[in-house]
Amino acid sequence: MTDRDHVNGKIIIVTGGGGGFGRLISQQASERGAKMVCADINQAAAEETAALVRSAGGEAIAVKADVTSAEDMAALASAAVDAFGRIDVMINNAGIMPLAFFADHKEALGAWHRCIDINFRGVLNGMVAVHDQMLVQGRGHIINISSIYGNFPVVGAGVYGATKAAVNFLSESLRMESRGRIKVTIVKPTGVPGTGLGAGVVNPAAVVGIVGQNIMEFGATLEALREGKLDGQALDPDNIDYLVLDPAFIAHEVLHAIDQPWGVSVGEVTVRAAGDHYLL
Repeated sequence: MTDRDHVNGKIIIVTGGGGGFGRLISQQASERGAKMVCADINQAAAEETAALVRSAGGEAIAVKADVTSAEDMAALASAAVDAFGRIDVMINNAGIMPLAFFADHKEALGAWHRCIDINFRGVLNGMVAVHDQMLVQGRGHIINISSIYGNFPVVGAGVYGATKAAVNFLSESLRMESRGRIKVTIVKPTGVPGTGLGAGVVNPAAVVGIVGQNIMEFGATLEALREGKLDGQALDPDNIDYLVLDPAFIAHEVLHAIDQPWGVSVGEVTVRAAGDHYLL
């Protein structure tokens, strides 16, 4: 075993880096010495994340990139190499979560199409954008942010869950094909309000598929959270009844996957609050 910090000095690209979970990863990784390439379709947001990293003493550049565009993603990879000379880690983080029932198709179809483009095509574009560079380097690490929704089909998440199952399939296929050259990690968050994904939900009732018989308690918990009335123990990560996972814990596990010797690969990780309501 070694005490070396394997995050320090890594060149890391993160998509969806303009805010939410992508910004959190950028800040946590840079605090440990990583050099960040913050990519987002929103240029100003990406610049803000990079500026926050630099103001804290880290190194970062911002790149405008639409993950649904293969050309943009290729340009993103080139920008990373131009700035830092290589790409050690690619984190395909950008995603949306338009939960809805099939009966909601008139309201949801546009969001579902966009979900497929971002969650599936966007991850594929990110993977192939860095693939050749990593092979030339002789090493690389791709981390794809999936979801517990990709574990098993449930009502209310047909399209979203299908995109995440596809991410799992793509990831495992690349792991086998690139064995010994590119490491691949799948990170499956549970429901984390702090990531901002909930803003994309089309029909809030569609969450029933993943909480099942816990739906009434789950609804009451969210209401208490919104009103600032949630019991203190439910917000304490040192308590077994911890209910609402802080996204910082997910970011920590992303860094844990990176912080391994080159010969050690964390294939898959799920992190949840011990008292959460999710069934999968």
